[in-house]
Amino acid sequence: MPRAEPMWRVVRDDLRARISAGLLKPGDKIPSTRELAEQYDTSPVTVRKAVDMLIEGGELLGRQGLGVFVAEKP
Repeated sequence: MPRAEPMWRVVRDDLRARISAGLLKPGDKIPSTRELAEQYDTSPVTVRKAVDMLIEGGELLGRQGLGVFVAEKP
């Protein structure tokens, strides 16, 4: 029986795909945690985990008080 993929991976992979497809470009601000939680029908904690992983990987950049942005490509 296949296991369901954790929701944070679904969110992470979808954001990553949107960046790769050019729907989210370097410098673009991503939607707020609350907006993403509503969009993916999940909790803000789950969204935060996905976003934090993308920040750690250098794909997103968090700016305190401003939001989270797509990082410039190296």
